[in-house]
Formats: sequence, structure tokens, C-alpha cells
Amino acid sequence: MSTSLSAIDLPSLGLALAMAVAAGLVGCFAVMRRMTLAADALSHVALPGIGLALLWRIDPLIGALAMLLLGTLLVWGVEHRTRISVETVIGVVFSAALAAGSLFTSGEELIDALFGGGRPVPAWEAGLGGAVAVAVIAFILVARDRLVVSLVSPEIARTAGIRVARLDLAYLFAFALTVALGLRFLGVLLMGSLIIVPAAAAKRLARSLRGMLAWSVAIAVASTAAGSLLASLLHRQTGPFVVLVAAAFFFASVAWRR
Repeated sequence: MSTSLSAIDLPSLGLALAMAVAAGLVGCFAVMRRMTLAADALSHVALPGIGLALLWRIDPLIGALAMLLLGTLLVWGVEHRTRISVETVIGVVFSAALAAGSLFTSGEELIDALFGGGRPVPAWEAGLGGAVAVAVIAFILVARDRLVVSLVSPEIARTAGIRVARLDLAYLFAFALTVALGLRFLGVLLMGSLIIVPAAAAKRLARSLRGMLAWSVAIAVASTAAGSLLASLLHRQTGPFVVLVAAAFFFASVAWRR
């Protein structure tokens, strides 16, 4: 699931950069919703889907996406029926998913699922993934004002005619799709980091929502490009380098604006 050892092909790089833009935008609202740890846990929900896909000999990304969407529906449904915090619900779902996933995968397959593997991206998959990334990006840009209002005050949002529950579900779906886009490159363990770390750095650097979105996208794209280049030069997996570069940006933002 990760571009690793050889030179990066154009479909892989294009999909990785599109994924980075989506991750930067989605991550801003995850940080503002205080989903920092929960967002990372949500990416782990893909693990049992990957395990089942490998067991049934189908594309692991199909299983991962199906399980992410199912997990998103479960988290949203439990949260809105019980009013338990989304972080708590995701934590429970994450624990169950990790346990189930460990039953279906083992050895090298489990390592690839957690950290990514080395299969190149076919052109058709790059095109489909690019379309999904564009859809996620368009949703965040179009719905950003509604997302902010519902975040500040759900009551005011409802008074303004915003369907908060439906908007929350749409955002969680966008998050799940972004995770699915990045599983090939970063794996289950690291994908949540690319969503959260650039947004956390952007929050320290920006003075407005527009600035935060711009900074987050720039850091996510720069981290993905630099991490991919370093991995190609050093003949290692891409995911760890991408996350390390993003972490370097975060610590630089801490030093820049104390």
C-alpha cells in the first residue's frame, strides 16, 4: 500500500499529492473538533476490512474502504443516538476493529496493512482516487462555513437551517475517504498522522480559517513530496518519511510562534 523502494511513478505521485490536499483540509476541522487522537484511531478501523479482503483474495483497498464507511456509520449512529462523545465512540470502535483485524491478518500481511506495502498504483486507480480526492476537497471548501457554525454552536446552526446531524455524517464520510486514499502510501498506523500533524502546525501559524486551511494543505503537500523523494533516494518505505517531515514542520511552527 505504500510507494517504497524504486523511483516514484507519476500515477502514484499524483494520487499522493491529491490525497495530501484532502488530508490538509479535512485535518483542520478534525483539529478544531478536538478529534486529534480520535482521528488517528478512526484510520485503524480499516484493518479488519484489509484482513477480510486478503482472506477473500480481493483488493485490500476495497475491504478497507468498506470497513471505514461501515465504521463511520456506526460511530455517527451511536454518537447521535446516545450523545456519547465522538472520541469515546471512535475509541471503542477502534479497539474492536484492531482486535478483529489482528485475527484476520498475520506476519508480513499485517505489517503491510499497518505501515503500507510496495505495490505501484495502476492508472485507473489513480484516476478514481483523484476523483475521490477532488470530491472531498470540494465538500470541505463548500461546507466550511457550515462546519464552523455547527462546531461553534449546534443550536445556532439548527436555527440557521443547517442539518447538523447530516453535516456531521458527511464530514465523517469525507474523513473516511481521505483515510482510504492514503492507506496505500502510509498504512493504517500512519495515515491519521498526515491528517492531524499538518493541521496542528497550521493552527499555530495561521491567523484565520482561510490561512489555516492554506497552511495545512501546503505542509501536507510539502511533507508528502519531500517524504516521497527521501524514500526514493534512500530506498525505504514512504510513510515514515512523510510523517517525520510533517512532524518537523510542526516543531518548527512551535519554535516560530511560541
